[in-house]
Amino acid sequence: MTITQQQKGLIWAGLIASSWFISLYFCLELDLLSLALPVIWLLILGRTFLHTGLFIVAHDAAHGTLYPSNPRWNHRLGAMAIAIYALLPYAKFVQCHRLHHSIPGRVGDPDYHDGQNPHPVQWYCKFMTGYLDRHQSLQVFVWFTVIFHLVRLGLGVSALNILCFWVLPILLSSLQLFFFGTYLPHREPKTGYANRHHAQSSPFPEWLSFITCYHFGYHWEHHEYPHTPWFALPSVSARPLNSDSLTVPKPCLEKKLLPSASHSFFARVKQ
Repeated sequence: MTITQQQKGLIWAGLIASSWFISLYFCLELDLLSLALPVIWLLILGRTFLHTGLFIVAHDAAHGTLYPSNPRWNHRLGAMAIAIYALLPYAKFVQCHRLHHSIPGRVGDPDYHDGQNPHPVQWYCKFMTGYLDRHQSLQVFVWFTVIFHLVRLGLGVSALNILCFWVLPILLSSLQLFFFGTYLPHREPKTGYANRHHAQSSPFPEWLSFITCYHFGYHWEHHEYPHTPWFALPSVSARPLNSDSLTVPKPCLEKKLLPSASHSFFARVKQ
């Protein structure tokens, strides 16, 4: 039986999400004081990798490629993935990501630096504030605080376990996404940008490309073929040029199919 690209994408999404939940349950039950430090860090890095995977699932949904035959569920799954990832508002994420694809590597691109401070630390700080306004940032902080204490007090989970296996992977994942998915691909070469995407692909072998950031190292390919799911990017690296813009089926972008850009997924559920 031949598996379609859509089925493959949904299988990957299911594996990432289920592994995320199972590993979280397992890690929250651990007695950290009885474990060697290298083991703890290995678990943290594993959790970070799965956490980044949730963002990749939401990213594919933003491009309409997670479940293209069902736009409504494509965006519902994307909203759930980005909410589990960091309680982020999905519609705002889609809007900002479309803007990134329209002016990549230029001032005004939410993923790019401010045009004056290309240092990676300053760029990262700008990158982290590009997708949330103050109200949304406060809302996310409140939800994080509520969930943290519900798990700690309601379920009796150690605060150290929550910090190590939920909070820290979020921070490390943001660094992973920034470094391998934004900074390396979009930093300006000494000779200047060589293509309209202001992007270059990382020279990693395919296995390392997967480990570093789910093939986001194939970044020129992603901008040139934005309709291609993350797992298929290595296969398009030699294709001729034939794509220019972010491809999301138009019905998927109708307001009625997306959560409000000013609210998180959980705020929408609450309403």
